Amino acid sequence: MSTALITRPEPVGLVKRVGGLRHTSPGRLKLLLTTLLTLGLLAGVVAAAAGQSARAGTRDLGGRAQPLLVEAETIYSALADADTTAAQAFLAGGLEPATLTDRYDDDLQRATTALTSAARRTPAEGAAADAVRVLSAGVAEYSALVATARANNRQGLPVGASYLSEASKLNRETLQPQARALFRTAQTEVNDGYGAAAALGWMVPLLLLLGGLLVALLLVQRYLSRRTHRTFNVPLLGATAVTAVLALVAFGVVINQQAHLGRAENYGSAPAASIAESRILALQARGDEALTLAARGSGAAYEADFDAVSERLTASGGPLVNQYGALDPHLGEVMNRAATSFRSYVDAHDAVRALDDNGNYDGAVDLAIGAKTTETFESLRRDLDAAFDDRKAVFTEEIGAASGGLGLLTVLGPLLALVICALAYAGLRARLEEYR
Repeated sequence: MSTALITRPEPVGLVKRVGGLRHTSPGRLKLLLTTLLTLGLLAGVVAAAAGQSARAGTRDLGGRAQPLLVEAETIYSALADADTTAAQAFLAGGLEPATLTDRYDDDLQRATTALTSAARRTPAEGAAADAVRVLSAGVAEYSALVATARANNRQGLPVGASYLSEASKLNRETLQPQARALFRTAQTEVNDGYGAAAALGWMVPLLLLLGGLLVALLLVQRYLSRRTHRTFNVPLLGATAVTAVLALVAFGVVINQQAHLGRAENYGSAPAASIAESRILALQARGDEALTLAARGSGAAYEADFDAVSERLTASGGPLVNQYGALDPHLGEVMNRAATSFRSYVDAHDAVRALDDNGNYDGAVDLAIGAKTTETFESLRRDLDAAFDDRKAVFTEEIGAASGGLGLLTVLGPLLALVICALAYAGLRARLEEYR
């Protein structure tokens, strides 16, 4: 019994089959059609992804990261002001002035409210969550220490100064550093948020794909014109026009978004962070002054901190004397006025120190918490508050404008891509039918 060897033809590989298409006119048309459809579909997918990614990044930047930065600054400044106000109320002796008591209570309320809001914007784990937890527990402990200091002070007991010093130590060495850590974490998230909002990892490939698709359509029409001696292929002309429209829309959206994101950063969040630093340092200086007096001769560390803070604020390029006028003339005027108020306050502080150093403690206290010095400092605060609110408004406006067109790109991009594919198919399918 003999067996016959049955030979079968080797299967032709996919690459070899595809390569063979280029040797025939119908094959070349099929390759061109596949290329156009692939580029068109990819452009649609990437357009949807780019629009969605940019929208999500912009929404997170405007709706979470920047508000978290503002809340962290609120916590920081409220704690610094509470420390200052508690010390000033202590200096008044006996029953504290109602204005200072109300202000202290308002500071703690603002800090607590901002903490609650910040907790909703931070993940369950991480540096920001740790800071929020420490602050939440620490604010209650701080409030209890201040209450004890005030109760002893009303009775004229010297131990009240010790409780106030302990409360201030907790505020400055634990609470404010944690608030600063939260503020810096939020700053990092804002800085990273600009990159996420730009979504360049999607936008750049989208523009390259659309440019490649446009070039491919033009080359295909040139090829058909030479092979078929027909000047125009109407469906392919339509596909080219739609591609050009989509490319212009995508390019316009990218340029618009980048411009407004840049303005949001340069005119909004960056100066707002600098102004916030000025406000916090100014409050710290005011607290140093009161605590120096409350320490009655043993507050050298507080006075040294006052000098260091003042130098930081007034140094060339410092947060209080930054070139704000280059951003906005009105902002420059407000910040120049704030800088003038701070210099006036430092002059008043020097007078306070002169009285205290010469043994006139009561006169130093009266000047420190008196109407003139208080109004000078409050003028500084009002200007810094107004400048900060102004920059927040600029950021909000620019972020809203940066979102313009992203929804349109997310929806219109895939739809126009399908139209391009349909027109390309119609244009080349008609030529393929001629070979049947």
